[in-house]
Amino acid sequence: MAYDEALAARIRTLLAEEPGLTEKRMFGGLAFLLGGHMAVAASGRGGLMVRVDPDRTPELVTRPGVERMVMQGREMDGWLRVFGHPEIDDLPDTDLAAWVTEGVDFVKTLPPK
Repeated sequence: MAYDEALAARIRTLLAEEPGLTEKRMFGGLAFLLGGHMAVAASGRGGLMVRVDPDRTPELVTRPGVERMVMQGREMDGWLRVFGHPEIDDLPDTDLAAWVTEGVDFVKTLPPK
């Protein structure tokens, strides 16, 4: 499955003023990186991929349409998939902005690569 280009455009708009932003095709999707760290991506498996503080994962996965990322059969703390209501296009701009902010705020705590 290809990533949702409309979702990528919405993310790009939200991050337009973010210094040091780069885009990179990763995991079959389009990732948005700050300081070399992926903050958020339009996932190739559908939905939004968000990097968060691993300690907040248990709290954040209780929200509707949110689950841990599964990589090589393992659930990963600190990596979430957000699906929306029920399609990512239906995710309101304010919700999308909140998830993008969640990812950006976390990666800004990491040292640059």
